[in-house]
Amino acid sequence: MSVRFGILLFPQVQQLDLTGPYEVFSMAPGSEVHLIWKDESPVRSTSGLSLTPTTTFQECPPLDVLCIPGGSGINALLQDETVRAFVREQATGARYVTSVCTGALVLGAAGLLKCKRATTHWNAHDTLAKLGATPVEARVVTDGTLITAGGVTSGIDFGLTLIAELFGQAEAETIQLMLEYAPAPPFTSGTPREASPQVLETAKGRLHASRAKREELLAHL
Repeated sequence: MSVRFGILLFPQVQQLDLTGPYEVFSMAPGSEVHLIWKDESPVRSTSGLSLTPTTTFQECPPLDVLCIPGGSGINALLQDETVRAFVREQATGARYVTSVCTGALVLGAAGLLKCKRATTHWNAHDTLAKLGATPVEARVVTDGTLITAGGVTSGIDFGLTLIAELFGQAEAETIQLMLEYAPAPPFTSGTPREASPQVLETAKGRLHASRAKREELLAHL
């Protein structure tokens, strides 16, 4: 079975939001994975890694799976009608519409989260309700053909979940084994509940500027 995946690529994308599921998708038999942007010029991620689109909005074929990753560049996308229109157009024919981290907010800005259960990064979770969604605290949330993932690393969990939906659990487990994906983090601070108050405040401080700008943009949608 051939499946065409499309992942939105944009300036200041969080590269692991994108490369986590990309790695999983690309390992499925018969998969075709596109990185999509307005043109094919390389763009820089939040960490400075350059990534190159493989197709453009105009040339992108119909997708089976549309995936929107997150990152600080999301703020610009929230007010970009060209992006929102492309997302809405592809979503009409896609088998699954998906997101990782704050990519969910772009789906919301495109009107695709209304009356849907969804999740996103913990620092943006409270904005989901403003976009018409029912917020759920989970690594991966499936509501019909909509699948949303939490922050950054949950993109791998999401990728495997989607592969199981498309190709069966055995294929998802095979890919998981090939990736040796067996998380055993050295510290217990991966969620706000687990992190110490000091660590939580430090993280919130580093994310404050982007969040404040995002809240300002969402208020005008």
